[in-house]
Amino acid sequence: MLEFTRSRLTQEMEKALRGIMTVREFPKGSALYRHGSTAEGIHLVETGSVRVLLPTGNNENQLLEVVGIGGVLGLSESMSGDRYRVTAEADEQTTTAFVTRDHLVQLLDDHHEFCMQIVRLLSDDLHALYHKFRSVSAHPGRPRRRSLNEQMN
Repeated sequence: MLEFTRSRLTQEMEKALRGIMTVREFPKGSALYRHGSTAEGIHLVETGSVRVLLPTGNNENQLLEVVGIGGVLGLSESMSGDRYRVTAEADEQTTTAFVTRDHLVQLLDDHHEFCMQIVRLLSDDLHALYHKFRSVSAHPGRPRRRSLNEQMN
């Protein structure tokens, strides 16, 4: 049985996920999922690492991040029912604990106490993406509007 090492989930939720997960192995370079494909579920990285690639529009991908042990992939799309927005590719030999979208939704329906953990994970991901965008953007943020007094002078 896989261990959820360094996961951002509580022990109670990890235990519940163990009962509904399947182990998947990915050789280096293989896709866990591809941009535009139907979201089938989430992957919890157990060994190895995963490159998260953002399509650039020129039939190429830009590296967004590398996710290591304990990372949760595909959560936003699995919760919303959208298609995957990125490609996740094994950066090395990688093992994940896979939970289908249907099983995850049923688990949350049966255990409402886990819903706030999912909200926290989604919020953490949103904040990390915001900070990542700010760090690569040349623009430091929205420009400050000049006050009426500054405009008159």
